[in-house]
Amino acid sequence: MPETAPEVSADNQLEDVAPGEPWSAGVRKIYRYWLSRRPPGRLPGRQHIDPVDIPDLLRGLWLIEVTRDPLRFRYRLVGTRIVEALGFDPTGRWLDEAHPHSLSVPGFYARYERVAKTGVPSRRKGTALLWRNRDHRAIENILLPLAADGTTVDIIMVYTVIFRIDGSEVD
Repeated sequence: MPETAPEVSADNQLEDVAPGEPWSAGVRKIYRYWLSRRPPGRLPGRQHIDPVDIPDLLRGLWLIEVTRDPLRFRYRLVGTRIVEALGFDPTGRWLDEAHPHSLSVPGFYARYERVAKTGVPSRRKGTALLWRNRDHRAIENILLPLAADGTTVDIIMVYTVIFRIDGSEVD
């Protein structure tokens, strides 16, 4: 059942591209987990995230490596729900190469860039942009910055919920 948004303090900023839209339980859970792993005044790093803590979320989880000069994004780990929805496993591929059409989708790539540059998480709920499965009409996802040094984002942890035409979640 969808839930209201968690409280966000000035310290825990969040770009919510879907304000007022209810949060799915999985997105809410991964966001709270990310917040709980943050060292005071810093971003959590990959070293702070333990898959054992969130086994029920792994199918919808993906990790994007952030490279700089130039700023680019590479799939490092992709949950099975995402691989099934995409129809292929993009692990190891660059985001712009795996989805060349994404560069022409207004705001798509810019959202990843903002998270990488600002360290502010971003939540979105709306039309599915990466896949065109006729049964997968909408998604809700959250981009959560990770920084090994606590400051410079080097990984974006993404959790995605996929919704069918009838509004039910894809398992």
